[in-house]
Amino acid sequence: MAQLDLFSLGGRVALVSGGGGAIGSALAEGLAAAGARVAVSGRTSETCDAAVERVRSAGSEGLALQGDMTVEADADRVVAQTLERFGRLDIVVNAVGGGAGQVLHPAEGYPRSDWDWIMELNVRSTVVPTQAAVQSMIAAGHGGAVLNLSSVRSILGINAGYSAYVAAKGAISSLTRQWATEWARYGIRVNAIMPTFVDTPQVASLLADADFKAGVVSRIPLGRVGETKDLVGPAIFLCSAAASFVTGQILGVDGGLTATQ
Repeated sequence: MAQLDLFSLGGRVALVSGGGGAIGSALAEGLAAAGARVAVSGRTSETCDAAVERVRSAGSEGLALQGDMTVEADADRVVAQTLERFGRLDIVVNAVGGGAGQVLHPAEGYPRSDWDWIMELNVRSTVVPTQAAVQSMIAAGHGGAVLNLSSVRSILGINAGYSAYVAAKGAISSLTRQWATEWARYGIRVNAIMPTFVDTPQVASLLADADFKAGVVSRIPLGRVGETKDLVGPAIFLCSAAASFVTGQILGVDGGLTATQ
């Protein structure tokens, strides 16, 4: 096998949960360009359909599946439909999440309603589809790969009312290590990517503040915020045979931010 062939996802099937979002659709397109057939799940059919168009433009086969990945029945259905269409499932990418700057409160008075919403959006939306997908991987007996989306806020505090978000992303990183430990016996690898600010519509209002953006950029050695394309290469690597001996790892994709903190 040529060395670059290790990065090929030819013959693999990926499910990108949250694939209709800015990051999720970029990852779905990237996995497709690497050879995977890709099922995309999301809350609205419009965003899923748009992501599948990107998959097809990358030269692969796509499947749009509407569903709420905090609901077990939806996750079970999405996995079943992926298996029905493609006959297998090798990769699950958890790209649902966010809410970082939408509900900011002092730590001593963080309201339960907003706390629960952030936990549902980030943690439950990762746990539910992963459980459904991994059950199918274990039953099939051919191993697999799970890729979670953490954040530099899983290890770095910020003086801006982010208690729920940092707790949620910390949980994602901890689950990544725990799942890697439990599922290694089945040949299932579990890793996460840990970006800093990525320029997406979700954080557009924050980055539109010139002073805020300048403060963020000043702390990043590479001198810019992330772009969705910056996450694609690491995702392909961690989901491919090139990372066959890599599991339980949280890969910083942060322009060097955590190296300086």
